[in-house]
Amino acid sequence: MSKYVDTFRTQGLRRKLIAELRTLGIENHLVLEAIYRVPRHYFLDKAFVEKAYVNQAFQIGEGQTISQPYIVALQTHLLNLKRGDKVLEIGTGSGYQATVLTEMGARVYSIERQRNLYEKTTPFLEAIGYQKIKTFFGDGFAGLPQFAPFDKIIITAAAPRIPNKLLQQLKVGGCLVIPLGEGKTQEMLRLTKQEDNSFLEENFEECAFVPMLEGKNW
Repeated sequence: MSKYVDTFRTQGLRRKLIAELRTLGIENHLVLEAIYRVPRHYFLDKAFVEKAYVNQAFQIGEGQTISQPYIVALQTHLLNLKRGDKVLEIGTGSGYQATVLTEMGARVYSIERQRNLYEKTTPFLEAIGYQKIKTFFGDGFAGLPQFAPFDKIIITAAAPRIPNKLLQQLKVGGCLVIPLGEGKTQEMLRLTKQEDNSFLEENFEECAFVPMLEGKNW
């Protein structure tokens, strides 16, 4: 019997979370439905079932966090996903964002620079039924040129700058969603690639992420 169980109680907690996200301005029903389908308590210790559905981030080790549901919903919404989109995620972390993207119909390629997290999250995602997510141990600043181009790219850490190599891996018409800045807070940006390879930049709200670091951490 699987140790991962989604009960009426946890489904009810998820419905309350969805209602809260609506009050915070998340109105994209496809995003909300995707978040509802992912049991967030699977991603935390079983002692924290109640806290799994509180709208806040939690430490997951290696100095990383599982993002608060609101931020996951916001970034997912900003990607303007279409079913079948090929998405590059920078920062696998717990795998929660990747599963939400998958529930939206995306084909997800995800990079994690922390070896311990990569080795923990990869089999975990398979165990909870997300075998199609492709995970890689690598440097997020470099992306995955061997699998490019991507329809969408999402960065789940605070980037000190916009990585040029990632911009090069976007399809024309594709977008990059990135929290940009090195201070305590960052600004959420969306960059959409134009026909002439320039980028349309849109600025959204302030947010707070752990730093995006270069290289791999063995």
